[in-house]
Amino acid sequence: MMRLRTRTILACLSIGLTTSVAPPVGAAEETPALITADGETKPVGHSGDAADDPTLWVHSTNPAASLIIGNDKQGALRVYNLDGSVRQQITTAKSFWGNSDVRQQVTIAGRTRDVVAAVNGGLRVFTVTNSTRMLRSVTDGSGSITTGGGEGLCLYHSQAGQLSAFVVARSGRVRQFQIVDKDTDGLLEGILRREFFVGSEAEGCVVDDVSGELYVAQEDVGLWRYGADFGAGTSRVSVDKVGAQGHLAADVEGVTLVDLGRGTGYLIASAQNVSNPQRSYFTAYDRKTNAYAGSFRVVEGAKVDGCERTDGIAAYAGNLGQRFPEGMFICQDNNSSTGTGNQNFKLVRLEKILRRL
Repeated sequence: MMRLRTRTILACLSIGLTTSVAPPVGAAEETPALITADGETKPVGHSGDAADDPTLWVHSTNPAASLIIGNDKQGALRVYNLDGSVRQQITTAKSFWGNSDVRQQVTIAGRTRDVVAAVNGGLRVFTVTNSTRMLRSVTDGSGSITTGGGEGLCLYHSQAGQLSAFVVARSGRVRQFQIVDKDTDGLLEGILRREFFVGSEAEGCVVDDVSGELYVAQEDVGLWRYGADFGAGTSRVSVDKVGAQGHLAADVEGVTLVDLGRGTGYLIASAQNVSNPQRSYFTAYDRKTNAYAGSFRVVEGAKVDGCERTDGIAAYAGNLGQRFPEGMFICQDNNSSTGTGNQNFKLVRLEKILRRL
């Protein structure tokens, strides 16, 4: 088994060229649509700041058997059924778990599989299959790919077929690792291909695999768009801003993509609104143009409370069975009223949101 070897092909340490889309109207003028939650996961096992970032793996033949993957930052990576029950819990000697992401039907060194990645003392990589519906580690070496720190994570499956992981550190440093199987033994490792800084604290990110664009949330500043390919450099475009010149309120945290096919859909960001966390909300943008499309809050329904001061979010547009026939939006809830009061993830029928955009 080969040991991990990292090499920097492109290290960009400056912010680089910055451009901006037309300034939006002030955030204070916004009245978010109110959307009730339809379900929730079991609370995580630790109290306080624990649940953080969800992602979704879709079962290719039985969508109702799809899985939600979310972290308990204080000790575990959890896998949930769509009814919110816990199917699997992964723990390691490293107690801190950061963000996770999924890419399906990825071919690396001749093997096609579904890949799940998560931050845990570096980068850990797993596979999951329709038959097992369980995560199995395929990380080469001592257990995790060395990343030099970081909490945020998003994967990129390029049109050329390459898989890479963006790891975002609290300092605002972003590192891009190509995921490879050097010795074709089925175990995956990382090669550092790119590094840049957004300027200050950051975590949330998502990549549009079709357009090859990376979106990064700079928590006190706004939402940025970069090129996602290895040679894209540091040029960036401001999608939206925090404060009176934008639609966002600090901290800007989770970012996700609603893929409606043919390059259409929405980009969604979480605005924690820390000055008034009970009024935190989500902003949506047209996938192609990044034009502002509206905002919404996830609020308490008949059986499930809403999402407040949300960190991570995820979305899937497609059939997920009878309860979620047109897809799901998932948001971390910082103040859950369920059971122990520990944090969890709320589940929303996606069509309820799309009708309001």
